Amino acid sequence: MKHMKYWICVAAVFLLFKNLSAQTTPEDKKATIAHFFDESLTNALIPAHLHHLTKQIGHRISGSPQAEAAVHWIKLQLEALKPDAVYLQPVKIPVWKRGPKEKAFFQTADHMQPMQVLAFGGSVATKGTLSAEVVEVKSWAELSALPADKVKGKFVFYNRAMDRTKIDPFDAYLEAVDQRSIGAIEAAKKGAIGALVRSLTLAKDDSPHTGAMQYADGINKIPAAALGTRSADLLSQTLKDNPALRFSLEMHCSTLPEIVSNNVIAEITGKEFPNEFITIGAHIDSWDVGEGASDDATGIAQTIEALRLFKTLASKPKRSIRFIFYMNEESGAHGGSKYASAVRENKEKHLASIESDAGGFQPVGFRIDGDPQAVNQIKAYSP
Repeated sequence: MKHMKYWICVAAVFLLFKNLSAQTTPEDKKATIAHFFDESLTNALIPAHLHHLTKQIGHRISGSPQAEAAVHWIKLQLEALKPDAVYLQPVKIPVWKRGPKEKAFFQTADHMQPMQVLAFGGSVATKGTLSAEVVEVKSWAELSALPADKVKGKFVFYNRAMDRTKIDPFDAYLEAVDQRSIGAIEAAKKGAIGALVRSLTLAKDDSPHTGAMQYADGINKIPAAALGTRSADLLSQTLKDNPALRFSLEMHCSTLPEIVSNNVIAEITGKEFPNEFITIGAHIDSWDVGEGASDDATGIAQTIEALRLFKTLASKPKRSIRFIFYMNEESGAHGGSKYASAVRENKEKHLASIESDAGGFQPVGFRIDGDPQAVNQIKAYSP
């Protein structure tokens, strides 16, 4: 929790520097920064908020009763802090359900081996048990080089592991995530009946990791699932001696009609430039096979804490600050798109946007997207 509190203090200090009046003295700034750290380290409600989100509400997959419960709970927490405004922003979201637990195994001439799998969010079902041979690839070039008749009617098994030599695990993730996102599309183009993907994790275990996948218009929609890394290693090793082994997969997931949910927004109105905005936020939804603690209950708790910290100040910030809780980041980012659309429609001026969506671990810095001028401006705040 200490690391989580430290992160939100860093974010609050960033907002502070963007918002304090030019007439504020260096001593005033130092005193306010010290206040943020002391207040958060001694009085933060982050542990209680995180406990409620994970243990009382639980997973918050888009369209679920838990996700809607989180919307209303967040709104209540914000209203209790008495900012200048708290409101809901309606947004249409997709609804996908996993259904009963997935089943998978492979079979050789003399052995049947259960596999640990999870359907990817948005996948179609198998409509019973789907059984076929497996072709393993570790790159798009390998898949492209395979004749269609070597892939047709089989599972494509994407087994490109995340690169352990990357200092930042997120960079390794970004280099491997294409297997999950478009793997079913590319496999279907070759006539495959399903896609299996090595879980996107550096961990050596058998806990498969779900995530969002895509389909494309005009391309057959085939089931897609993650394999635990140990299951992936075992399948790969067995294929070397038994290339004709058969893999069986059973998934019962389904996509339902869209529903209307909400982003939750709180606002502190700036005293000098009320029509200029800085945002800090996190996403409400999570996947359905855990509690969504790191992704992104920590971000929700941090963002509520940022509002609480600013409400302890004697004066208002120079610019308006919005604290935004987005719905449906995991399976389409519909909440973020809705907010961006409203900003364009209302012609609002935004100076910066901060999101906490990397867990509650020890902070090492900010990941920045923007033009060189904007990046250099942020670097100027470094110690």
